[in-house]
This record gives sequence, structure tokens and C-alpha cells, in this order.
Amino acid sequence: MEWAALFSEDKVVTFLFLFFRFAALFMLVPIFDHKNIPMTIKTSLALFFTFLFYPLLPPTHIEINIPTVLMGVLGELMLGLTIGVVLKITFEIITFAGGQISTAMGFSMASAMDPQSGVSNPLIASFMSLIVMMMMLSLDMHHWIILFIGDSLESIPLGGFILNKEIVDYIIKASAHMLVVGFMIAFPVYAMTFLNDLMFGMLMKTMPQFNLLVIGMPAKITLGLIVIIVTLTSTMLIMKREIVDAFNWLEILL
Repeated sequence: MEWAALFSEDKVVTFLFLFFRFAALFMLVPIFDHKNIPMTIKTSLALFFTFLFYPLLPPTHIEINIPTVLMGVLGELMLGLTIGVVLKITFEIITFAGGQISTAMGFSMASAMDPQSGVSNPLIASFMSLIVMMMMLSLDMHHWIILFIGDSLESIPLGGFILNKEIVDYIIKASAHMLVVGFMIAFPVYAMTFLNDLMFGMLMKTMPQFNLLVIGMPAKITLGLIVIIVTLTSTMLIMKREIVDAFNWLEILL
């Protein structure tokens, strides 16, 4: 009788919903969605955390029928997508800023494969995104995400997530905020490279024989790298603040 109760329809569906909640986490949320992590590892982790958190579930009463189960699975995937989009927008701030910095330094044509997203990004963007990834790991933000999913079991019933207007409005505002903060991070390099171009432009007017390509481009790259090194600490503090704010907003929205 105990085994029959353990494998009852209600408990199996509850286990299925919890598994899809963690599966969406490992497929769509930054850090866990790394392209170099095999899908078998992600699936195994989702199954492991499902077994781990299943005893902590509050009592649930789910109507068992095909439409309810399908809508519940879609709701769990939508929850993971929402968390992933909110955190991904924040993480893309540094990628956007790095792309602007690469353009200002003359690296717009130089790109490298980003191991996180699996797409080709400018060199500076890939470099800075890796630093932000290390910062997130050093702050145990991957643990924050898992604990947030654990806390969501109380606030969001399994299969009961609904995408509301407040979440959509926040995502739109966060996208606009990403552009503002990205330009703010890239502004010091933009300003210094502009002064560099202005100085070499005036120099070429007074000395037409001056070879801009031989001296100007290396000087711009060197100046840009110096500014990046000087402002790197401030950039990481800005990214830390933005990521923490994104986590706080997730707790409010969800």
C-alpha cells in the first residue's frame, strides 16, 4: 500500500512538474545554460535536485487530466524562461558594453567564440563576460539561483505560474536599462579614444607626413586597454549591483 501511494497519479504529476522546473533552470538560466555542459549532465542535475527538493514540497492538489498536465508543464518551462530572460538581460549588459568598447578600440572586426553563449563575440566582450562569470561564481550566485527555486515552491505552486503584465513591463524596462548601463560602462573608453582621435587629427593637420596607421592605431589600443584595466573594478561593482538588483526583482515579481 505504501508503494502504491508513493506512485499515485497526484505524486507522479507533482514530481514531473518539479522536474521540469529544475530542467528549465539548467537549460535557460545563466551559468547553468553553458553550451559546454552536456545535456546529460544538465538532465542528471535536474533529476538530482528534484529528488532533493521533493520532500520539501508543500501539500499540493492537482487536477489530473491531459490539458492540466500540459498547461502545468508549459507553466514550469515559462517560469524558467522568465528567470532566464531577467538574468540574461542583466548579464548581457557587459556583453553589450564590451562590443561598444571593441568598436571604439578598432576591434569590431576581431571576434572570438564565446564559450558561454556559443556565438561569436568581439574580443573585449568575450573577455569581460568571462570575468563577470567568474565574479558570479565567486559570489555563489549559482547557489542563489537554486535556493530561489527552492523558495519558489512556497510562493509559486507547481503548475500554477502565469506570465503577468508586471513581469512583461519589467523585462521591457530592464532591456532599456541594459542599454543605458552598457553605454555607461563603455563611456570612459569612448571618451579617451575620442580624445586620442582628436589629438592625432590635429597632429596630422600640422604634420601631413605623420603615419596615422603605424602610430595612431597602436596608441588607441594601448590607451583603451589602460582605461579598461583602471575601470575594471568599478565595472565589476556595477555588474554586481545590477545582478543583485535582478535577483531582488525576481523575488518581488515572482
